[in-house]
Amino acid sequence: MPKQAKLEHSELAGEFTEDGVTVLVDIFRPAGTQNDWVLEVVTEEDDVTTWEEPFATDREAFDEFLATVARDGIRSFFDSDDPLVH
Repeated sequence: MPKQAKLEHSELAGEFTEDGVTVLVDIFRPAGTQNDWVLEVVTEEDDVTTWEEPFATDREAFDEFLATVARDGIRSFFDSDDPLVH
């Protein structure tokens, strides 16, 4: 069984709440590297949004998350097949 790579999580990662909706913002890269950061958003219903392109810094990743929330709303991270998000 392959060994799972250890990840380094950004200090900017964590829960984010807006309009009564909470998502988990995860910003990570392989531990012990200077690799680019990966941005993922996980909803309370386990919908996962992962950006295809990594970010040079964790701040750039978090700023992109904030820009997406400002532009599209926090509910944009929920699976669009379910029109009723609670």
